[in-house]
Amino acid sequence: MNNGFTTALTQIRETLEFAPDWAVAAVLIALAILVALGVHKVAVILLTRFLAGQHPILERIIAGTRKPARLALLVFALAVTLPAVPLNDGIAQVLSHILFITTIGLLGWIAIAAVHIAADIYLMRFRIDVADNLLARKHYTQIRILVRVADILVVVLTVGFALMTFSSVRQYGVSLFASAGVAGLIAGLAARPVLSNLFAGVQLAMTQPIRIDDVVIVENEWGWIEEITSTYVVIRIWDLRRLIVPLSYFIEKPFQNWTREGAAILGSVMLYLDYATPIDAIREEAQRIVEASPDWDRKFVGVQVTDTKLDTIEVRILVSSGTAGQAWNLRCEVREKMITFLQRKHPEALPRRRFERVTGQEPAVPTGPSERPIPRDPTVGE
Repeated sequence: MNNGFTTALTQIRETLEFAPDWAVAAVLIALAILVALGVHKVAVILLTRFLAGQHPILERIIAGTRKPARLALLVFALAVTLPAVPLNDGIAQVLSHILFITTIGLLGWIAIAAVHIAADIYLMRFRIDVADNLLARKHYTQIRILVRVADILVVVLTVGFALMTFSSVRQYGVSLFASAGVAGLIAGLAARPVLSNLFAGVQLAMTQPIRIDDVVIVENEWGWIEEITSTYVVIRIWDLRRLIVPLSYFIEKPFQNWTREGAAILGSVMLYLDYATPIDAIREEAQRIVEASPDWDRKFVGVQVTDTKLDTIEVRILVSSGTAGQAWNLRCEVREKMITFLQRKHPEALPRRRFERVTGQEPAVPTGPSERPIPRDPTVGE
């Protein structure tokens, strides 16, 4: 294939012998690019039709390597074309250097694509859209964090190798090592946030204090872990706001995780009622309400008087649910229906204030001026 392509380029160059060198170079490079793109497009179409949903893993590989494969064909076509292009030594050397840097970038891109494809194939066995998805969330979180860490490392190494192809950069690197003390201190201070989040990401992937779709309370905000990147975590708040928190936050500060070991959770409903409240009736009604609710997991329901105050008693209704969202809905349902039940059946249970009127001998109230007593001087004798 290489010899045939080179022969075709030579024939085209001989055909365009009358044209200037820059025009011949432009035509040959354009033809090489068009041939590479055409071959890639035809190959993708044929492979897609051949697989046709029969091999999901191969389809995932083709989808993940489509763009790197296109760039690889372009690099190959240009590498074969450049020796046949009439260019002076300076331009040819610059184009060869660009092609070499592109090849380094292509290798890094292929490495990133390979990591992502391996992660996708590994996660195909887990489903996160089911009720009991604890194991799936563990693997999703671990793999996604490690993939992002691997992406950062590959990008850093690729950029480093690309920069080392320049002689000036290599000389700067030698001088940098010569003054490693000061340069290392400056680089360490500048890279501290990046490195702290990088190490925090690795630690989160290993220990997993949080996972994808975990229910957490962070900074007094209740929500779900929506995304874990290489530097920050996105928390979807219950009202659809997004809270962005750095990775190091979950290593350095306390937070609440409601689904650390499982999604099941207990929800409480607090009622403040009068002392005349029939507790047995409330207990029976609470049992009836939760048994009719689809949000109850059929595990636990309880009613207790947890406190007494000057005017009211505190009644706590404790119910269990499979998820935090179901627990919230069940708590609201129990609260609403219990208020309706008390209003209709036991209005005496609603809180009230009592006043007691003290009765006794009251002083006489004068009815007119003639009945008003006349004050008497004690110094005047009778």
